[in-house]
Amino acid sequence: MSLLRVKSNGLGWAKIFSDFNSLFFPEFCLGCSSSLVQGEDILCTGCILDMPRTGYHLADSNPVAEKFIGRLPVKHAWAFLKFRKTGMVQHLLHQLKYNNQPEVGIRLGKLFGRELNDSGKNEFDLIIPVPLHPARLRTRGYNQSAKFSEGLGASLNVPFSEGISVRRNNTQTQTKKNKTERWDNVSQAFDIKDGEVIKGKRVLLVDDIITTGATLEACGQQLLEGGCKELSIACIAEAQ
Repeated sequence: MSLLRVKSNGLGWAKIFSDFNSLFFPEFCLGCSSSLVQGEDILCTGCILDMPRTGYHLADSNPVAEKFIGRLPVKHAWAFLKFRKTGMVQHLLHQLKYNNQPEVGIRLGKLFGRELNDSGKNEFDLIIPVPLHPARLRTRGYNQSAKFSEGLGASLNVPFSEGISVRRNNTQTQTKKNKTERWDNVSQAFDIKDGEVIKGKRVLLVDDIITTGATLEACGQQLLEGGCKELSIACIAEAQ
């Protein structure tokens, strides 16, 4: 066999090896644990179709945006999915936050980013994730909101940065706190490290899950005070 023919068959051999590897070492959907078929990535087609989408980016107003009325001036505020206990979204968020599966956040970000693009909602200069405290970041190894931001940025062709907004306090978990306690817990938690980067920019602030919106309000206030031109919000899921 000539060297030219070996080179021309390179892609063919790569595909054969990939198919052989998938046969004996299959990849599994992180949503339902079924085997992924060729062309699927992280999540199977069935899980992607069955995701409980909110569709909030298609409406003039929505429950997430309404949370910030009178609290924070936002251009847009959305959640991609609906969070339900024991549901698919809870399982995916658990994989993302506690099972060292950062690719879940990236995949969800890419999916939502494509839907935003398709609906003409690509009006941002910079994507900023709600930051983790350095101690929690060391424990987890990555910021789950940053992974969602990375996926959004890839689909929207918008840069994202983890280093602009910083968390100065290692706040307690918000899970069992009421609305007032949540605000008291995070109201002084954030700071802006490099204000020049956000001045005059249309910023998309990203978090994993929204309940009362206290964390996003506190972080968003700092961004607006730091000089960003316009603030919008996107979350993976809305808890009700």
